[in-house]
Amino acid sequence: MRRTLAGATGALLLAALLTPLSGGTATAAPAGPPTLADVATAALARHRDTIHGTDAETYTVRRTIADPGGTGHVRYERTYRGLRVYGGDLVVHTARDGAFAGASTSLTAPLAVPTTPKTTANEARAAAERAFTGTVTTVGVPDLFVDASRPAAPKLAWETVVRGWAPDGQTPSVLHVITDARTGAVLGGFDEIEHVLGTGNSMYSGTVPLDTTLTSSSPVTYSLIDPSHGNNRVCSMGGATGGGCATMTDADNVWGNGLPTHVQTAGADAHFGAAKTYDYFKLVHGRCGIWGDCVGVTSRVHYGSSYVNAFWDGVQMTYGDGAGGLKPLTALDVAGHEMSHGVTQALAGLIYSGESGGLNEATSDIFGNMVEFYAGVTADPGDYTVGEKIDIFGTGAPLRYMYNPGLDGASHTCYGPTTPSVDPHYSSGVGNHFFFNLAVGTGATAYGTSPICGSAAPVVGIGRAKAEKIWYRALDVYFTSGTTYAAARTGTLAAAADLYGSCSIEHKAVHLAWAAVNVIGVNPCAAPAAGSVVWLRADTGVTTSAGKVTNWADQSGTGHHASMPVAARQPSLVGAVVNGKPVVRFGGSQSLSLVTVNPTTFTVFVVGKNTKPTETYSMILGPGGDNANNQLRWENGTQALVYGSNGIPATTSTVGNTRVFHDLVVRYDGATLRVYRDGTLYTSTPVAASGGWSINQIGAYYSSSFMQGDLAELLVYPSGLSDADRVATQNYLKSKYALP
Repeated sequence: MRRTLAGATGALLLAALLTPLSGGTATAAPAGPPTLADVATAALARHRDTIHGTDAETYTVRRTIADPGGTGHVRYERTYRGLRVYGGDLVVHTARDGAFAGASTSLTAPLAVPTTPKTTANEARAAAERAFTGTVTTVGVPDLFVDASRPAAPKLAWETVVRGWAPDGQTPSVLHVITDARTGAVLGGFDEIEHVLGTGNSMYSGTVPLDTTLTSSSPVTYSLIDPSHGNNRVCSMGGATGGGCATMTDADNVWGNGLPTHVQTAGADAHFGAAKTYDYFKLVHGRCGIWGDCVGVTSRVHYGSSYVNAFWDGVQMTYGDGAGGLKPLTALDVAGHEMSHGVTQALAGLIYSGESGGLNEATSDIFGNMVEFYAGVTADPGDYTVGEKIDIFGTGAPLRYMYNPGLDGASHTCYGPTTPSVDPHYSSGVGNHFFFNLAVGTGATAYGTSPICGSAAPVVGIGRAKAEKIWYRALDVYFTSGTTYAAARTGTLAAAADLYGSCSIEHKAVHLAWAAVNVIGVNPCAAPAAGSVVWLRADTGVTTSAGKVTNWADQSGTGHHASMPVAARQPSLVGAVVNGKPVVRFGGSQSLSLVTVNPTTFTVFVVGKNTKPTETYSMILGPGGDNANNQLRWENGTQALVYGSNGIPATTSTVGNTRVFHDLVVRYDGATLRVYRDGTLYTSTPVAASGGWSINQIGAYYSSSFMQGDLAELLVYPSGLSDADRVATQNYLKSKYALP
């Protein structure tokens, strides 16, 4: 596959699609109703922090997707101080009403990279040439860019393209070498030429129909040019590795004889594979052609001398004839695999290294198998293995096993510490195994036994028809060039929610299938423990007047509502603040009156942040009744304090920076007061209290001390929750608000 670090292609840079955004300020909208790109760009300007943007950056629309339900997704390329950012692409998501609904990006922090190189272009060129193994034919001009493919350590780098031949003298190589522009060290690279090592014996799918073209009536000549599939074409290299490729022709429109010794047999398999792959993406996913333009591809057969390989070079397929020229690599799943690299290139552009490289290979294995199932050929049915017909090892064993990748002796069945550093063909095992679990399930199956990693729960498959839709939508809408397995989990969960609904059977299955391959994350369908007496959520039950909160309805069912009739004391409701969710914002002089709650033991959950700039306290909950000093507050920017007139001493816990969103939990079980922040226990204090801890104010201590900060959610339980219930509630909040 051709993987380029260069900017978007000319076809993508159509003036009609360009929407540049510089320094977070959108350009003036054209006359007429705003386009999806206009809406997304305006949202991006308001929520630039979600993609870790800075004033030094510009963003250019690459592609827009408008969902039938009204939601939208807009892909952008990013530049930093005029330099392209590899791994900096992003997707902005909009809700049906045009509101900002979040963003996908690989970056984890704002870029702060010096843009003056300390090594020269000539030094980068020399380093790239030294890194090439084989015969060099040309070395391109180095290009300066920001390499953010490793989000934790972005660097100024040179990209140099070296063309030539691999050591075997037959495999072409277009090697992109990345060198550190400050130290000159080689950071990595990738080859545009991708291949599956393998051989094929008896590659036929039986007798199949082929769409061809009558190119001459005198003499009668048919050509392997498929007008029904974008003019897919098959040509023969005649054993050469360069020069022209002659379109295959025939006089009677009967191609091959089922034996590899017949020159047309490989052509028939290649033509059939190209047609089925084209049909699969068009009819299953609505994608017409690899590039979405309904244009077919060229398949080159009889490449090289007994060449044991097949590859996609960014524009066409190439197949060798295999060992002894008798095993052409034209199997159906191999064709689907390689051409799917083109689809990945056109959509997410997954970088071919690290975890994104493994996801790239897994995507091709997944869709190669789905093409095999789609074709429904008796001689080569779908089987969740890769390259089983080419028999590369001479034992009849496949190249890879999706149900248990480790059976090949090298692929990773479960995600582990070394997964990011192995060859993409082996790290792909994690993605392959996930997909099998999602489609078929774990344990004994008709295809083989799928093991469960660690202590994860078993998975019941949802069927390949739904699984393939989820993977394709994630690739199309949520994956970016540097997507990791953790990010792929997030993307496939979002895709499942889009297609089948949040917390649907399919959505829950995605969570379980990732857990079964050791890609662990918070259950997105987690729910808080039952039994709360206060449950206030900024995303529901809030009544406002001119943006000010007048009433906040309790969702616990116990009627502990909060309200404020005095306009000057009313906090504000602010949308899309934390993970796309709203908050109730207190500005230092606002509060809400809470229907009194008076638990003797309790567990309190607060999702919010303290924005008070001075090193003083910011009140979360305040007193009620005779308990004048009952309170929970932030103070000094790094601490939380709990106090009660019922015998709870003033207990201060240093919990870290409270000026970022976090989950603060206070639990008192009648004997011990514990304070947690984002699931970590910070203090545990023996306390012997008597009577209730009466609270009836949110954001205030009487009328003298107030909160300055945001509240997204507040829960109060009239007991010291068990660890299981506490963790379940924390996981619910962590997932909902994307907390650490």
